[in-house]
Amino acid sequence: MSSESPLPQPTENVVIDTASLPASSSASIWDRVSKWVSENKALVYTIAGVAVVVTSAGVVYYLSDTGRTAQASPPAEKKKSKNQRRKEKERKKAEEEKKAKAASLQDGIVLEQVTKKTEEPSEELPEIDEATVGQLSEETRNNYAAKLKAAGNKAYGSKEYNKAIDLYGKAIICKPDPVFYSNRAACYNILSEWEKVVEDTSAALAMDSEYVKALNRRAIAYEHLEKFSEALLDFTASCIIDGFSNEVSRNALERLLKKVAERKGKAILEAKGKKLPSTTFVSNYLQSFRPQPLPEGLDESAELSEESGKGQLRKGMISMAKKTGDGYEEAAAAFEKALELGELGEFEALALNLRATFTYLAGNAQAALVDLDKSVALQPSLVQSYIKRASLHLELGNRDSAADDFELAISHNKDDPDIYYHRAQLHFILAEFAEAAKDYQKSIDLDRNFIYSHIQLGVTQYKMGSVASAMATFRRSVKNFEDVPDVYNYYGELLLDQQNFSEAIEKFDKAVEMEKQSKPLGINVLPLINKALALFQWKHDFQEAENLCKKALIIDPECDIAVGTMAQLLLQQGKVSQALKYFERAAELARTEAEIINAISYAEATRTQLEVQEKYPQLAARLQSMGAGFGGHAGL
Repeated sequence: MSSESPLPQPTENVVIDTASLPASSSASIWDRVSKWVSENKALVYTIAGVAVVVTSAGVVYYLSDTGRTAQASPPAEKKKSKNQRRKEKERKKAEEEKKAKAASLQDGIVLEQVTKKTEEPSEELPEIDEATVGQLSEETRNNYAAKLKAAGNKAYGSKEYNKAIDLYGKAIICKPDPVFYSNRAACYNILSEWEKVVEDTSAALAMDSEYVKALNRRAIAYEHLEKFSEALLDFTASCIIDGFSNEVSRNALERLLKKVAERKGKAILEAKGKKLPSTTFVSNYLQSFRPQPLPEGLDESAELSEESGKGQLRKGMISMAKKTGDGYEEAAAAFEKALELGELGEFEALALNLRATFTYLAGNAQAALVDLDKSVALQPSLVQSYIKRASLHLELGNRDSAADDFELAISHNKDDPDIYYHRAQLHFILAEFAEAAKDYQKSIDLDRNFIYSHIQLGVTQYKMGSVASAMATFRRSVKNFEDVPDVYNYYGELLLDQQNFSEAIEKFDKAVEMEKQSKPLGINVLPLINKALALFQWKHDFQEAENLCKKALIIDPECDIAVGTMAQLLLQQGKVSQALKYFERAAELARTEAEIINAISYAEATRTQLEVQEKYPQLAARLQSMGAGFGGHAGL
């Protein structure tokens, strides 16, 4: 994905993670997770760029919401009365004061201001130190502390920060008070003495663990010290105390999540190398193209040595057709070696196309783009290279370039059904459903034997609100493709979306059984995961849902959808520490840097909840009451 990939949002309550979608447009695990959360009675605070979700188990986590935009047209201006103008002026003034205060908080320099004239410092300030304070009465110490604090505030306002530090220090000697520590921390903040900010705010928090201003100041200091996890914990606690009502703290929380995720994401990406994603993911992408026989010259009749470029190219294509994890790894290595050995002749463009495919699947879109550029330059008639390049352009955010590639493909072969199927995917991703439906139908008209065009047409009709047409398309598809497991799986998803649980599970079971019979080594695990979600939604059967996800992970240990679903099931039950392990695993399995960062954001948010529960048990209880009190008001 780019900062947020242009992924399709399938049916309203169920993600249609169709095997027919290319990798750039197949519904990612985070689309499924986000939609899943919205269905399962969680309170959601939508804040700047992040949705903060409080589940019924009292767990908070965060969902990216950067793609959401909404603008309302301003109402026509009406002439206001004098009284209305006065109230408007007062309102604006109050808003400006609020913004000014928020801006100050961002810098960590809001002081506890003196509001009473009696707190104004006198001309003569008491001289006090550790040795003499013990001789004073409590009343005198309190009186001196108030005078010293007021003088400190005045010095701060005059930008005499060292003097203010000295005065607050003397006030603390008279009367240790969280406000005095926090105000002195504000002075250290101005002087960029971050360790001292942490020391003073920690002292304040030791006396008042829910002192929001001190939490925010310490969080900012931690951020400057690049202790991002500590800063994240403090901002999280601050937001919980404020009920997520403070915009500055919410924005800071998002900023810290991103920083932590980006730092860890780069390390994961470097360690990841050229590793392919799960077998399920690779299969879903490859089967979005109609199968092609080995071309003449690479078929079995050709006598080719495996030590030749052509021999390796053929080996890769045969391995790819196995549809297993090992087969895909063999194919990727063979295509790489074929191009190293060279002497491919007329097949060089095809070899570049296939190497680009696996490079792209491994998450390196830019390197794949280089190979596809070479491929179309060598063989302009190789339509599939334009189609794959269009998908890459779309993932990289270049919509116009993607559209241009489809036009180029059509100019070379207007009767290739794959062109229209994948162009329909582009329209689907961009929510241009009417155009998508036309192209899916065009693809069907050119070749009625490709099941995924029918499936996607039904999904598109459903997205357009034509439920009857969508169900008719799926019933027709079941009749015409009765031996294809995928049609039952996606038909089941639409039934599940309509809360027809028993029939949906029946379809998922049939898909699973057919997968076992037809592809014992490369079974598609999506029906198992869908059945898990159905059982949870229908009967809240957590145990069986978990068992099905575990079964899916035995079959395909690197299936990101199974991992993410397990994480959510555990989180929903309040099993935060177990959920964290799955979120971390999801980050390891993510394909691109943006997907890794997104996954780590979930993991770090979950980790922070554990720390909040341990460090602030009273806040954990508050979260539980929030979840219980508002659990019925779900929505993203």
